[in-house]
Amino acid sequence: MPRAGLTPAAVVGHALELIDEQGPEALTLAAVAARAGVATPSLYKHVSGGLTELRRLIAVRVTEDLAEQLATAVLGRSRDEAVEALLAAYLDYAVRHPRRYAALPQAPQDDEELQYAAARLVGVILAVLRGYGLEGSEAIHAARAVRSVAHGFASLSTGGAFRLAEDLAVTRERLIRVLTEGLRAWPAA
Repeated sequence: MPRAGLTPAAVVGHALELIDEQGPEALTLAAVAARAGVATPSLYKHVSGGLTELRRLIAVRVTEDLAEQLATAVLGRSRDEAVEALLAAYLDYAVRHPRRYAALPQAPQDDEELQYAAARLVGVILAVLRGYGLEGSEAIHAARAVRSVAHGFASLSTGGAFRLAEDLAVTRERLIRVLTEGLRAWPAA
């Protein structure tokens, strides 16, 4: 019988806490079980596919969490203001959770649940781009540009790559300006 209060979502929560504290390389079933206060075999009652399944569930949760943060940030905003809010929320998530951000899959494979979560994340970006009149193929190209800027800046920031003395906030502001000016001048479909 599964332990009362322990669910697949709770197991993922324990795993994310472990990742936040020690990094993705520390993720083992034994470490998650210890955190949950159960024996390792007991986790299989909640995560039947073992560590592979747990990693998949983590990827889904992180993708969903990021999508939710982006959706909340852009709500009620449009065009440049929405892009700025989206990029700020993306960076905020990566800075607050650098180790779980590292577990964010950039290209979900053949997994329906993960593809749905990823589609929601990309859907937020596409919704913002509709404010610029971008649809169809051009919206996809623009979404790739936005994702490249967001992921690149977040990854480099959390990886400690920006070590020069100039203010990073100024760099971010200028990057947003370049991106929004580019989106305003983006070719129509």
